[in-house]
Amino acid sequence: MGDFNLTVILEAIRRSSGGLSRVELAHIVGLSPQTISNISRRLLDQELIVEAGKEGTGPGKPRTILRLNPSGMYAVGVHLDPAVITFVVLDLLGDVVRHSRMATPGGDPAAVITSIAGQIQVLIEESGVDQSKIAGLGVAVPGPIDLDEGSVVEPPLLTRWNRVRIREALTEATGLETLVDKDVTSAAVAETWAGGASGAGSFVFMYMGTGIGCGLVLNDEVVRGTSGNAGEIGHIIVDPDGPPCDCGLRGCVKSSCIPQVLVAEAEAAGVLDGHGQEDGPAVQERYAMLCDKADAGDEKAIAILEKSAVLVARAVSVVTNTLDVERVVFGGPFWGRMSKYFLGSVPELIAQNSAARMIHGIEVVGSGVGEDVGAIGAACLVLEHTLAPRAQRLLLEG
Repeated sequence: MGDFNLTVILEAIRRSSGGLSRVELAHIVGLSPQTISNISRRLLDQELIVEAGKEGTGPGKPRTILRLNPSGMYAVGVHLDPAVITFVVLDLLGDVVRHSRMATPGGDPAAVITSIAGQIQVLIEESGVDQSKIAGLGVAVPGPIDLDEGSVVEPPLLTRWNRVRIREALTEATGLETLVDKDVTSAAVAETWAGGASGAGSFVFMYMGTGIGCGLVLNDEVVRGTSGNAGEIGHIIVDPDGPPCDCGLRGCVKSSCIPQVLVAEAEAAGVLDGHGQEDGPAVQERYAMLCDKADAGDEKAIAILEKSAVLVARAVSVVTNTLDVERVVFGGPFWGRMSKYFLGSVPELIAQNSAARMIHGIEVVGSGVGEDVGAIGAACLVLEHTLAPRAQRLLLEG
């Protein structure tokens, strides 16, 4: 119970913009002043919080403000996308201390994991962070995943990754305790931890990467589903007359909206020179070229991007109506280039299709975390696992 109360107090301090006094903490979390004082001392001794001056607006002794200590704990995050691998070191506030990227290598997963482990060590050394303060390593990967095994299970856009036990491999290679989660779920975690106002309440995080998926947050709780694979929307039909999908249906998100499909459409329309089948890094490069064409006023390129926005909005509406959320947050490695073509039409389309539009609106925003949201989310998994209040902490082992 003491450990649980400690995490409750730490969470309250984390969610306050300017810090809290011990008196304010007692009012917010409902614990006695003595308990607050004892736990605050523990947190100060562990260097997870600091006393940040005194404040007083009335009679009586000024109150000492408690805030998180940014250097009290760190976490490393890795986001494995079929196009690019992103690495970050995060401090306790969720701020990026160091980050790097590399194109996702093709070939054997074991070789890719060796490259990832090597880059993690370089990143830690370059960050100057005391390695003893690193709580662990978080890895965000495309789904589906097996949470029990910590493995990647045949993601559609990562060939040869069939039940690759990436958690076990990276724990052994780096010596860091490692957590693995889906990239869309990790992005949602990042938004709740470091996204500010856009990460509060109930929202859908639309992850726009080499694939498209969604992370789910209801009443400030990340929803993972029975096996950790919630948020797979690739087979929502958005265009009944659209191209066939490998599931046997037509016009699914996967066959109509993902960047690989849009690049192929651009090649067929003569917007881009034809290159045929593309791997992940090439898709990202070619998609950027498509956006360059649209930004330069190419009407065919603009039409391709605007149509994709309409189709994605249809999928989003299915999810928002199912879950009755207050917000949709877009983000991911491809979001920056497509954002202006989406934000011009998607909010209105979602509003028109909302079953609850007469009761409440649905806010549509870009991520408050930035384009590294997957890797930041992976690192936030470690901070969440270590520090966030969880009911499991109250269970007795055995």
